[in-house]
Amino acid sequence: MQRRYARLRQIRSLDPEKDFLAIYRLSAVYEFPWDFTRALELALYRTYAVPSIGRLLSQTAELTERTQKRYDDTALLLDAIVEHGFDSDTGRAAVRRINHMHRSYDISNDDMRYVLCTFVVTPKRWIDAYGWRRFSRHEAEASAVYYRTLGRHLGIRDIPGCYEEFAECLDSYEDAHFGWDEGARAVSDATIDLMASWYPRPLAPTLRAVTVALLDPALLKAFRYEEPHPLSKALVRRAVWLRGRAVRLLPPRTAPHYARQNPEIKGYPDGYRVDELGTHPVPGVRGCPVRHMDLPAARRQD
Repeated sequence: MQRRYARLRQIRSLDPEKDFLAIYRLSAVYEFPWDFTRALELALYRTYAVPSIGRLLSQTAELTERTQKRYDDTALLLDAIVEHGFDSDTGRAAVRRINHMHRSYDISNDDMRYVLCTFVVTPKRWIDAYGWRRFSRHEAEASAVYYRTLGRHLGIRDIPGCYEEFAECLDSYEDAHFGWDEGARAVSDATIDLMASWYPRPLAPTLRAVTVALLDPALLKAFRYEEPHPLSKALVRRAVWLRGRAVRLLPPRTAPHYARQNPEIKGYPDGYRVDELGTHPVPGVRGCPVRHMDLPAARRQD
């Protein structure tokens, strides 16, 4: 039987620059699949607090009227690249779909880069706080290379290099741009309602309170949520921490767990095709502004 830390030793035997996909996959689908799901949910949630992002998401109505579908599509598109790699037909189809959706909107490079930073930084911070072990240096470095690669495929410019640069970019961008927006608050409320809907209805108020208790002060301020009671906040965070301690005592996972296997993915009971996921926005319709004509070459190519 494989020992609890054997996979970490395997990760440390690999090169984060050359073997970044293998390391990222080992971390995301073997070591911390539940934590990565929660952390990437929080990563996307953080982006709503940047008014230019939250407002656009509100205008498209995708996250307020079709919240489950948008959640599913985002998770499945990102998951396809993790599972199949950048050079596979499936991975390339996922990148094309992401690019097609993004290029239809007036999204700044700075906002795109910030979203990329959330994918690098939030999982490490979540796992360090609540995971069954801390995120290793090898994993942090491989994650930075993985998302640098994804960013290049998405045509994002001026991408940070190492993990520390991603963290600095994220923190400085949030300090400068987090703020109130009515549309962003509507997107935030819809997302919390979606997460509560995954469980029995009587638990919904408790689950909403739990979600808010996991938000940091900057997010609470941006969305104008009431500060949770200190005892409630401490209890929620302690419970999530204890879950990590319990996982440490369990045998290591022997089979991969991809996001497509998560019970929260509910919109495709009969299966799906990656090249059909997501939206097909029409410029000028439902909050979709006229697309840029000066997109970088990497974002124009399929």
